[in-house]
Amino acid sequence: MKRLFVVLAAVSVSMAACSDRANRPAVAENEGGTPLMVSFAELKWTELPEVKGTQFAVLSGDPKRGEYTQMRKIPARTDNPLHTHSSQIKMVIISGVLYVGSDLASARDFGPGSVIVLPANWVHVSGCRAGSDCVFYQEGNGKFDYKPAAEASPNR
Repeated sequence: MKRLFVVLAAVSVSMAACSDRANRPAVAENEGGTPLMVSFAELKWTELPEVKGTQFAVLSGDPKRGEYTQMRKIPARTDNPLHTHSSQIKMVIISGVLYVGSDLASARDFGPGSVIVLPANWVHVSGCRAGSDCVFYQEGNGKFDYKPAAEASPNR
Protein backbone atom coordinates (compact mmCIF):
# COMPACT_ATOMS: atom_id res chain seq x y z
CA MET A 1 0.00 0.00 0.00
CA LYS A 2 2.86 2.40 0.83
CA ARG A 3 4.37 1.71 -2.60
CA LEU A 4 1.05 2.64 -4.25
CA PHE A 5 1.05 5.99 -2.40
CA VAL A 6 4.64 6.66 -3.53
CA VAL A 7 3.73 5.85 -7.14
CA LEU A 8 0.63 8.05 -6.94
CA ALA A 9 2.65 10.92 -5.49
CA ALA A 10 5.21 10.60 -8.29
CA VAL A 11 2.46 10.59 -10.92
CA SER A 12 0.80 13.61 -9.29
CA VAL A 13 4.05 15.58 -9.22
CA SER A 14 4.82 14.61 -12.82
CA MET A 15 1.35 15.67 -13.97
CA ALA A 16 1.69 19.01 -12.19
CA ALA A 17 5.21 19.60 -13.51
CA CYS A 18 4.34 18.71 -17.10
CA SER A 19 1.08 20.60 -17.14
CA ASP A 20 0.79 23.51 -19.54
CA ARG A 21 -1.95 25.10 -17.43
CA ALA A 22 -1.02 28.72 -16.83
CA ASN A 23 -2.20 30.78 -13.90
CA ARG A 24 -3.29 27.81 -11.79
CA PRO A 25 -3.17 28.94 -8.16
CA ALA A 26 -1.46 26.33 -6.01
CA VAL A 27 -2.54 25.54 -2.49
CA ALA A 28 0.32 23.18 -1.62
CA GLU A 29 2.81 24.02 -4.39
CA ASN A 30 5.76 26.24 -3.64
CA GLU A 31 6.74 29.18 -5.82
CA GLY A 32 10.00 28.97 -7.74
CA GLY A 33 9.54 25.54 -9.31
CA THR A 34 10.00 23.37 -6.24
CA PRO A 35 8.09 20.09 -6.36
CA LEU A 36 4.80 19.40 -4.63
CA MET A 37 5.47 16.73 -2.00
CA VAL A 38 2.72 15.90 0.49
CA SER A 39 2.51 12.74 2.56
CA PHE A 40 -0.88 11.18 3.18
CA ALA A 41 -0.54 12.00 6.90
CA GLU A 42 -0.10 15.72 6.08
CA LEU A 43 -3.34 16.06 4.11
CA LYS A 44 -5.89 18.52 5.50
CA TRP A 45 -9.31 16.90 5.08
CA THR A 46 -12.54 18.90 4.68
CA GLU A 47 -16.06 17.49 4.44
CA LEU A 48 -17.72 17.98 1.05
CA PRO A 49 -20.88 20.02 1.82
CA GLU A 50 -22.92 18.42 -0.98
CA VAL A 51 -22.23 14.82 0.11
CA LYS A 52 -22.06 14.28 3.87
CA GLY A 53 -19.26 11.97 4.98
CA THR A 54 -17.22 12.49 1.81
CA GLN A 55 -13.98 14.36 2.40
CA PHE A 56 -11.40 16.05 0.19
CA ALA A 57 -7.89 17.46 0.60
CA VAL A 58 -6.86 20.03 -2.02
CA LEU A 59 -3.40 19.55 -3.50
CA SER A 60 -3.48 22.38 -6.04
CA GLY A 61 -5.88 24.85 -7.57
CA ASP A 62 -9.27 25.77 -6.17
CA PRO A 63 -12.20 23.40 -6.76
CA LYS A 64 -14.65 26.25 -6.02
CA ARG A 65 -13.27 28.37 -8.88
CA GLY A 66 -11.59 26.22 -11.53
CA GLU A 67 -8.98 23.56 -12.21
CA TYR A 68 -7.81 21.56 -9.20
CA THR A 69 -6.18 18.39 -7.94
CA GLN A 70 -7.19 16.73 -4.69
CA MET A 71 -7.40 13.54 -2.70
CA ARG A 72 -10.87 12.21 -1.92
CA LYS A 73 -12.19 9.87 0.81
CA ILE A 74 -15.62 8.26 0.63
CA PRO A 75 -16.90 6.09 3.49
CA ALA A 76 -17.60 2.43 2.73
CA ARG A 77 -21.27 1.75 1.90
CA THR A 78 -21.81 5.25 0.45
CA ASP A 79 -24.29 5.54 -2.42
CA ASN A 80 -24.57 8.72 -4.50
CA PRO A 81 -27.79 8.77 -6.55
CA LEU A 82 -27.98 10.07 -10.14
CA HIS A 83 -26.03 13.33 -10.51
CA THR A 84 -23.69 15.26 -12.82
CA HIS A 85 -20.65 17.51 -12.64
CA SER A 86 -20.27 20.44 -15.05
CA SER A 87 -16.55 19.74 -15.61
CA GLN A 88 -14.60 16.65 -16.63
CA ILE A 89 -13.22 14.67 -13.68
CA LYS A 90 -10.28 12.23 -13.73
CA MET A 91 -9.74 9.76 -10.87
CA VAL A 92 -7.12 7.19 -9.87
CA ILE A 93 -8.34 4.74 -7.23
CA ILE A 94 -5.90 4.08 -4.37
CA SER A 95 -7.94 1.94 -1.96
CA GLY A 96 -11.43 0.55 -1.63
CA VAL A 97 -13.82 -0.27 -4.46
CA LEU A 98 -15.52 2.70 -6.12
CA TYR A 99 -18.46 2.06 -8.42
CA VAL A 100 -19.62 4.31 -11.27
CA GLY A 101 -22.25 3.90 -13.98
CA SER A 102 -25.13 5.51 -15.81
CA ASP A 103 -27.43 3.66 -13.37
CA LEU A 104 -27.10 1.11 -10.56
CA ALA A 105 -27.72 -1.85 -12.87
CA SER A 106 -24.84 -0.95 -15.19
CA ALA A 107 -22.41 0.45 -12.59
CA ARG A 108 -18.93 -1.08 -12.69
CA ASP A 109 -16.57 -1.63 -9.77
CA PHE A 110 -13.10 -0.03 -9.82
CA GLY A 111 -10.40 -1.08 -7.35
CA PRO A 112 -6.90 0.18 -6.62
CA GLY A 113 -4.97 1.30 -9.70
CA SER A 114 -8.11 1.90 -11.77
CA VAL A 115 -8.44 5.09 -13.79
CA ILE A 116 -11.81 6.75 -14.45
CA VAL A 117 -12.49 9.81 -16.62
CA LEU A 118 -16.01 11.22 -16.30
CA PRO A 119 -17.10 13.58 -19.07
CA ALA A 120 -18.70 16.87 -18.12
CA ASN A 121 -22.49 16.71 -17.62
CA TRP A 122 -22.66 12.89 -17.69
CA VAL A 123 -25.59 11.68 -15.57
CA HIS A 124 -24.33 8.86 -13.35
CA VAL A 125 -24.41 7.09 -9.99
CA SER A 126 -21.32 6.50 -7.87
CA GLY A 127 -20.37 5.21 -4.47
CA CYS A 128 -18.06 3.10 -2.36
CA ARG A 129 -18.69 -0.60 -1.81
CA ALA A 130 -18.69 -2.22 1.63
CA GLY A 131 -15.37 -3.45 2.99
CA SER A 132 -13.25 -0.33 3.26
CA ASP A 133 -13.39 3.39 2.61
CA CYS A 134 -12.50 4.55 -0.90
CA VAL A 135 -9.50 6.83 -1.32
CA PHE A 136 -8.61 8.29 -4.70
CA TYR A 137 -6.75 11.06 -6.48
CA GLN A 138 -9.07 13.43 -8.37
CA GLU A 139 -8.35 16.08 -10.97
CA GLY A 140 -10.92 18.49 -12.39
CA ASN A 141 -10.49 20.66 -15.48
CA GLY A 142 -12.97 23.18 -14.06
CA LYS A 143 -14.69 23.95 -10.78
CA PHE A 144 -16.21 21.05 -8.85
CA ASP A 145 -19.96 20.87 -8.48
CA TYR A 146 -22.44 18.12 -7.61
CA LYS A 147 -25.83 18.46 -9.28
CA PRO A 148 -28.52 15.92 -8.34
CA ALA A 149 -30.30 14.43 -11.38
CA ALA A 150 -33.37 16.57 -10.69
CA GLU A 151 -31.19 19.63 -11.38
CA ALA A 152 -29.04 17.97 -14.06
CA SER A 153 -29.44 18.49 -17.77
CA PRO A 154 -30.72 15.36 -19.57
CA ASN A 155 -27.41 14.31 -21.24
CA ARG A 156 -27.74 10.58 -20.76
